[in-house]
Amino acid sequence: MKRPRFFFYIAMIVVFNLIPLNVFAYSYGDPNKEAVAEAYKQMKEKLNEEPPNFAAAKEIFETVKEEIDMHMGPEPAQAVLKALEAKDRQAVTENMEKILVLNIARRLDNIEKNFDQYDTSKRLLAKAFATYEALSPIIQGKDAALDKQLRTEFDNALQSLGNPGLFGVGEKKSDINAFKKSKETILTTLQKQFGLKSLEVGHFSESATEKPDEVKKKEWTDLSNSKNWVPLIVIVAIIIGAGWIYVRRRKRI
Repeated sequence: MKRPRFFFYIAMIVVFNLIPLNVFAYSYGDPNKEAVAEAYKQMKEKLNEEPPNFAAAKEIFETVKEEIDMHMGPEPAQAVLKALEAKDRQAVTENMEKILVLNIARRLDNIEKNFDQYDTSKRLLAKAFATYEALSPIIQGKDAALDKQLRTEFDNALQSLGNPGLFGVGEKKSDINAFKKSKETILTTLQKQFGLKSLEVGHFSESATEKPDEVKKKEWTDLSNSKNWVPLIVIVAIIIGAGWIYVRRRKRI
């Protein structure tokens, strides 16, 4: 293999390993299984056993209690633990469902507050939708058309985020007013369906990101922003330039 071609292949390998797959995709992304929603589903399985396995349900709940306390204050978790101690299956389930609604609310709130952070907002919307998926069977059991409407609103919310595209290709402008409209429909409906007096969740992060430090470290790899291609272009140019200089010197020897 000729050396210039070798260096070109090396450069391409470097670039494609640095490009995240979501640059080429426009979907909900991977919700990575929302932890509290997964705990809710596992707890329901244990509580549906005969007799209900409250001990196992409590063990499962303990795995997400810290996260719930962090974002919602101590009251929601205390209500669940109280119901578990009282062996009140219905109260445990209803309190967990309310927690899931509050989780959806805080994520949609964070998206609105940081609407220009496309990648982060898209991930949070994916988590909100994953949470709704856990509640969907309940809504569907009562009103299938309402479940379909809410799913449509989640899709509308996704479309409202727009798409920064790549070098302007595939760019779609965001629409915060459209997002607010979908958010309002989703939260008003869920609040009514699950009997919450308020969607205030107490103390939780104002940031749109679940892990601020981690996101800051990875911001430069957000290739949906064209400015972040500059370092990659420089790297490729240096590799190709170094290869070209090497070949020229070899020919002179």
